[in-house]
Amino acid sequence: MAVRALALPESSRNIPLCSRTIRVGITERNEGAGSVTVRAEETVIGFVGTGVMGKSMAGHFLRAGYRVLVYTRTKAKAEELLAAGAVWKERVSELAAEANVIITMVGYPSDVEEVYLGPEGIISHAKPGAFLIDMTTSKPSLAQKIYEEAKKHALHALDAPVSGGDVGAREARLAIMVGGDQEAFDAVEPLLAVMGKNVVLQGGPGAGQHTKMCNQICIATNMIGVCEAIAYAKKAGLDPARVLTSIEAGAAGSWSLSNLAPRMIAGNYAPGFYIKHFIKDMGIALEAAEEMGLLTPGLALSKSLYEELAEKGEADSGTQALIKWFERE
Repeated sequence: MAVRALALPESSRNIPLCSRTIRVGITERNEGAGSVTVRAEETVIGFVGTGVMGKSMAGHFLRAGYRVLVYTRTKAKAEELLAAGAVWKERVSELAAEANVIITMVGYPSDVEEVYLGPEGIISHAKPGAFLIDMTTSKPSLAQKIYEEAKKHALHALDAPVSGGDVGAREARLAIMVGGDQEAFDAVEPLLAVMGKNVVLQGGPGAGQHTKMCNQICIATNMIGVCEAIAYAKKAGLDPARVLTSIEAGAAGSWSLSNLAPRMIAGNYAPGFYIKHFIKDMGIALEAAEEMGLLTPGLALSKSLYEELAEKGEADSGTQALIKWFERE
C-alpha cells in the first residue's frame, strides 16, 4: 500500500539536509513483511509552543540544519528562534499545512485539544502522511482521542511528553516517553533523539502520558523530601550546600536534589518548570489514578502544598519555590 508523497513548498527545496534528517512523505508497506518504511523528501518541522522548554527544543533542530516553522501565542517568545532562522507562521493552520512533522509543546490539555482538534487546528489542516508529536504533559485519554482522529485523516500521531526541565531541554538530554504505533515511532525516533538522550516507546496511544504521570508522581513526593532535608539542615546549623555534597552522592540522590536544591539554597526561584504547570500535571495524575481505583496520598499532599503556594502568588515561580512553604514564619 502506498500513500502519496507530501509536496514540499518551493521555498524549502534548496534547504541543505543535515546528517540526521529523517525521510518522510511516502509510506510503503512491504507486502508479506507487515512493516512500514517511511522515506522520501526533506523534513520540514513545524513547532507550536516556544516557552521555557519549547524554545530550546526547537532551537536544537535549527542548529542541526532543519527547516523550522514556529507558532506561539506570544510572538515575542519566538524572537530568538526567528533570529536564528526559524520561519514565523501567523496561525497553527498555516504551519500545519506546510510542515510534515509537527511538534507541539503547549500548556494545558485544553490548549492541546484546541491546537489539534479545533477548526483551525492541526488535524484539520495537516497533509496526509504527516507526523504529529505532542510533547505537552496532557491527559492520556486526550492522547488516545487525538490518535483516533489523526488516523481518520491518514496522519501519524504520537504522545511524547518529556522530563528533564529547562536544563534537559537546553542540553538536549530530555527523557522522552512515547505512546503510539511502533512504525510511526521508528520513523521519527532520529528526530526525538535531537532533543533527548533517553527515548523509549512505552506502548500504544496514551502510554507516553501514563508514563509521564509516573514520573510526576515520583517528583511530587521527592520534592517534599528535598525541601524537608534543606530545612532540617538549616535548623541544625549546617551548611546546606555542604550537606548536599554528601547526600546527593548516596542513596538519597535524585535529579531534584542535584538540580533544584542548589537553586533553593541560592534563593533562585526562576521557573525551569512552573508551579502552575506542575499543579496541572498532578491534577491529571490524581484523576487518572482515581479512575483506576488507585490511592496516591503522597501525590495529594504535594499538590495541596503547591496549591497553597500558588494562592500566595507563586504560580509562576519554579517548582523549587516549594522550599518557601517549609521556611515560612
